[in-house]
Amino acid sequence: MQQQEFPTPPGLTRRAAWLAGTVVISLLLAACGKKAPEVDQAMPVIALPVQAVDGVSAGRFPGDIHARYEMPLSFRVGGQLTARYVNPGDLVKKGQALAQLDPTDAGNQLAAAKAALDAAEHRLLFATQQRDRDEAQSKQNLISHLQLEQTQDAYASALAARDQAKQQFELAQSQSRYTTLIADHDGAITSRQADTGQVLSAGQAVFGFAWSGEREVYLDVPESRIDGIVIGQVAKVTLPALPGRVFDARVREMSPAADPQSRTYLVKLTIDRPADMLQLGMTADVVLQAVKTSSTAISIPVTALFHQGEHPAVWVIRPADATLELRPVTIDRYGEHDVLIASGLQAGERVVMQGVHTVSIGEKVAPIAPPHPEDAPQ
Repeated sequence: MQQQEFPTPPGLTRRAAWLAGTVVISLLLAACGKKAPEVDQAMPVIALPVQAVDGVSAGRFPGDIHARYEMPLSFRVGGQLTARYVNPGDLVKKGQALAQLDPTDAGNQLAAAKAALDAAEHRLLFATQQRDRDEAQSKQNLISHLQLEQTQDAYASALAARDQAKQQFELAQSQSRYTTLIADHDGAITSRQADTGQVLSAGQAVFGFAWSGEREVYLDVPESRIDGIVIGQVAKVTLPALPGRVFDARVREMSPAADPQSRTYLVKLTIDRPADMLQLGMTADVVLQAVKTSSTAISIPVTALFHQGEHPAVWVIRPADATLELRPVTIDRYGEHDVLIASGLQAGERVVMQGVHTVSIGEKVAPIAPPHPEDAPQ
């Protein structure tokens, strides 16, 4: 570029004029390189209006099928196990013999009780005859009144001894029957807990037993979700082994304390109309119906929750100028994928759903929808 010549003003040297021209050229070049001031750009954020809900879904849980009544079967007396007539998995009927103890001792006790009863009845017969004779002689004043009272006392003692012997005999009969383990209900043998030849104490488990008929589903519910379940709550039960079948169930029982190992609560649901195809131990998928809340609440995904120190909060977009406000909220309950807000939000307010740690108070934003429809709050 050819350097432009400037005329030298009067009173200035040629060198001073050259310096002044250089300064002018530098200012012109600086003015040409200066950019126009930028306009503040709104930061795009994933945000959606929140919705009010009148219930909380407890969600979906895995479970397994159990009988309504499950219990161990045991002998009511002790002894040596001599025979087992059933095995795990067998179906049994009420009154069917399941196992047998050695009956020798029970048989000896029964014989002794029978002999004691016979002796007591014989003594009672003699005491009765003696009482009748003495009463007749007493009317004729042939014996003293004291002798009559002694006879009557002997009769009363013999009668009480006979009654006691009779009770002992009946008890021995029951003890003898108890050496055979009998099914008291139709059901299935679920386990075997004693072997032939083992000496058992009274009440020691021999078999696991499940009644026929009613079926239940057992759930292990984590402590963070137990508040969403109540007695009588309706549920839908499906089983991978029975595709296309859906069973209605209701919550019947909830454990009052968590398991010390798993820290989960056992929840039992009764199936309304169980089918014979529901086998014990089948895996089930349970969907619990939403529980009605006491007041209308706001549900947001867990990704929308922010903590201001120790206090929960959410980022709310002001509709007037599209800037962010950090709003403290009160949590009603936590779910697996969502949070129920008790207070602090109103239905229809637009809340930042994701990226809550990348924004700041007063920042201007441009709300956009989630890239995946399943990320939107339900």
